[in-house]
Amino acid sequence: MRDLNRRTLLKGLLGGSLVSIALPPLERFLNTHGTAYAEPGASGFPQRFGLFTWGNGVVPDRWIPESTGLDDEWSLSDELKPLAPWKDRTTVISGLNVPFSGDGEPHFETACRFLVGKPLLMNGDDWTFSGPTFDQVFAATLGEGTRFRSIEFGVNPKSNVGLTYTGPFSPNPAEMSPFALFERVFGGSFSLPGEGGVVDPSLGVRRSVLDAVMGQITQLKGTVSIADKIRLDQHFEGIRAIEKQLATLQEDPPDLAACAYPDTPALEYPLEGGMKPYKTLNGAFANIIAHALVCDQTRVFTNSFTGAVQNSALFPGFEESHHSLTHFESEPQPLVHECTVFCVEALEQQVAALAAIPEGDGTLLDHMVVMGTSDCAEGKFHSGNDFPIVLVGSADGRLRTNQHWRSAAGDLATRVPLTIGRTLGIDLPAFGEGEHEAKASIEEMWT
Repeated sequence: MRDLNRRTLLKGLLGGSLVSIALPPLERFLNTHGTAYAEPGASGFPQRFGLFTWGNGVVPDRWIPESTGLDDEWSLSDELKPLAPWKDRTTVISGLNVPFSGDGEPHFETACRFLVGKPLLMNGDDWTFSGPTFDQVFAATLGEGTRFRSIEFGVNPKSNVGLTYTGPFSPNPAEMSPFALFERVFGGSFSLPGEGGVVDPSLGVRRSVLDAVMGQITQLKGTVSIADKIRLDQHFEGIRAIEKQLATLQEDPPDLAACAYPDTPALEYPLEGGMKPYKTLNGAFANIIAHALVCDQTRVFTNSFTGAVQNSALFPGFEESHHSLTHFESEPQPLVHECTVFCVEALEQQVAALAAIPEGDGTLLDHMVVMGTSDCAEGKFHSGNDFPIVLVGSADGRLRTNQHWRSAAGDLATRVPLTIGRTLGIDLPAFGEGEHEAKASIEEMWT
């Protein structure tokens, strides 16, 4: 590996044929500036998880319900009222904090500390999430054996990425076209239960490429820096994930009675009143992902409805962006409140699409949990205190719903993903590191 450069290929023989793997960009190729425990339900249906995010936080006084408790002891707040049809399946978690002093990159620092449980990795003005976000931690277990370990999409995510990462330097691009997502999931490689899977005789060779060069991989990792080891691990994990997807393509889809093709979305969606048609696009996405879940093509999704900042992005009927309003609208910020309601209405669209599909004695929504959250608490201050978290769905009856639970002690917000992960049957001794590490579940969330 002495002559390692950016054009180096790892090569090996497999089945009598030469195979090769290219390397990702490594810092050693750059200049000195670096410029170039709970068991899942017993219904027989798989457990699923959905993450729905929007940018720029909430108005805390209008987000947090006034009373706590179960069933009729509490009521939805003004900003949560769009979820009224699903109150009996909703859990609001409040009083939890994401420790953050306010230094650095405000929006994404707070988001990373919640979604990853660690601070951002900073290099001057450049940054990246410091590890996998918890949706990807869940996907590593729940998505094993599905065609897509996870699916990411959104109407207007930040820089087409959103807030989901498989690891440092590895954001998950969000699909922004409903038609492209439909083609990806339900195109030529998809078949309904009983129709038979797609079998490519070359798949048996192609999905063993990593094994053919494993010796070189081990040797290479012994010669590079820690940062390059991270990049290599992410690169090879991505290849392995593709190999598993290729293997899955040879198998029939599961025999799930509710599996059906969704309606084909339009190729393009015209502007509505000169604005991006947020709700129309989101509704199309919601329908596609619901069918992808019930056909067991994936078990984890992230809907990045909007991203943080985005000063040029206007909601229909607004003359200023959500982000600009959070900083410049005077108290009590009625337009910021309306922006939050607009985002929660989109969350309700997603929930309604899941609840519309019958599955067993209930619906698809009953066999999963969807979390709605943002990149910060109060957008004006990029606050991490009283972080906004709402859950819909009971994970097959394992999560207690129709409640508002508030932490009296200002506990860590990372206790929520830890609790959800354990509820879904994922072995998580803890979540997060350092001041963000959560080891104890929120037992009040369980039935």
